[in-house]
Amino acid sequence: MKTAYQNIIRQYWSDVDSIPSFVGGQFIHGKGDDIVIHNAHDGSELFRYSDADESITQKASSAAEIAGKEWWAMTAQARGRIMYLIGDKIRQNLEDLAIVECYSSNKPLRDAKVEVQKVAEMFEYYAGWADKLHGDVIPVPTSHLNYVKYEPLGTVLQITPWNAPVFTCGWQLAPAIAAGNAVILKPSELTPVSSLLVATLAHEAGIPKGLINIISGYGHTAGQRLIKQANIRKVVFVGSPMTGKRIAVSAAERGIPCVLELGGKSANIVFEDADIELAIKGAQAAIFSGAGQSCVSGSRLLVQESIYDRFCEGVAQAAKHFVIGAPQDDTTQIGPIHNAKQYDHVKKMLEIAKNEGATVINNGLPSVPESTGYYVNPTVLKGQNQMACAQEEIFGPVVVAIPFKDEDDAIAIANDSRFGLAGAVWTKDVGRAHRVADQVKAGTFWINSYKSINVASPFGGYGDSGYGRSSGLDALREYSEVKSVWVETARTPVANFGYSANLE
Repeated sequence: MKTAYQNIIRQYWSDVDSIPSFVGGQFIHGKGDDIVIHNAHDGSELFRYSDADESITQKASSAAEIAGKEWWAMTAQARGRIMYLIGDKIRQNLEDLAIVECYSSNKPLRDAKVEVQKVAEMFEYYAGWADKLHGDVIPVPTSHLNYVKYEPLGTVLQITPWNAPVFTCGWQLAPAIAAGNAVILKPSELTPVSSLLVATLAHEAGIPKGLINIISGYGHTAGQRLIKQANIRKVVFVGSPMTGKRIAVSAAERGIPCVLELGGKSANIVFEDADIELAIKGAQAAIFSGAGQSCVSGSRLLVQESIYDRFCEGVAQAAKHFVIGAPQDDTTQIGPIHNAKQYDHVKKMLEIAKNEGATVINNGLPSVPESTGYYVNPTVLKGQNQMACAQEEIFGPVVVAIPFKDEDDAIAIANDSRFGLAGAVWTKDVGRAHRVADQVKAGTFWINSYKSINVASPFGGYGDSGYGRSSGLDALREYSEVKSVWVETARTPVANFGYSANLE
């Protein structure tokens, strides 16, 4: 895998053991502190590079401003055609992008291929919107023609996480440039490579040099410097609630708005009348896919008391049949925890859960196997909603199963959380399904399924899960300024203050 990765990277920059930034259509290596990345499979060093320094911040800000004006001066149809070409470029390079994503983000290869394909879909979807961002004519009660226009903000700063770097790169870039903006994107310092390649392909497709800039570096240095110094009009952040709050404060000091996609502790609710076999499979997919490293994971499994024990056993029993191993193996279904810091957090949360009295169901498998890598086996905890493991994000393949009595009890438990990102209900009662969907406070909710998302549908959270929406038509509104234009049409306009000026 390393050789394949190096051969791909060598097509873009020569020093395959280092990582540059991409600014103004050129690769630039930073001069800051060393950043060292390790392989989650065996703990070995993958590569190291230098943090982006202040000069890169300044160049990115200037390049984005110039390119943004050039981009907006083009016709909407021309922008849409280029965006569609970006999607085509990504499809042509799917295998290479998937290998890079697998190698640098420790994501199973089969998952990486699916996510790269979805990135192509994102650019294609928003390509279709580029020439449809028309406004409205408002029937105001005066003699004016009043119309509304949507215009780009200017330059947008986007900060993306390590758990789905290529996916969140496309998720953020596509609507921003469709709305006419330039972008400075700072991926996690742990996973910048696939974002660099997407930006390069976008420039090959014909966007102005500097329309998309990728900054490789730390959040507390490069990220904060961009918020405080770059000429930006909005900050979009995907990541942890703690970091999101710090970013929102920094942006607010400059009067810059944010979109925040933060954490989740989503409730996956199973009633006794559900299709049990289907619900068990759904519960497994909700938490174990991606090793549980997804903000929408169904990490709280709420099960009606009458089926609680057998349902928990069913989820745990089937979990031991998953193939866990190296991300590059085609058969791997669950890979390792991405990095050492997160691995330590998952282990700590498991210890806290045991100390609080949670019962572990693993069918003889240890939650944390003896391994040189950062592996955690799929784990079911039987517990209560007040436990730390049910209130705080674990971000690993660990689900907390909580019993409930009836519909009202399930809704109360589901809403007893500071998060509100997603949720689901499994039942054959159509009325109850809709009642639960209406009453659970979550930005995305599934009925008899889990984890289906699409770029056409709005995505975001309630409460500590953040605010704003970053897909669908809603995202285009997030990336637009709204201008109301008033045109007087009366032959003899009414003077605002009741008198006429004598110009003689």
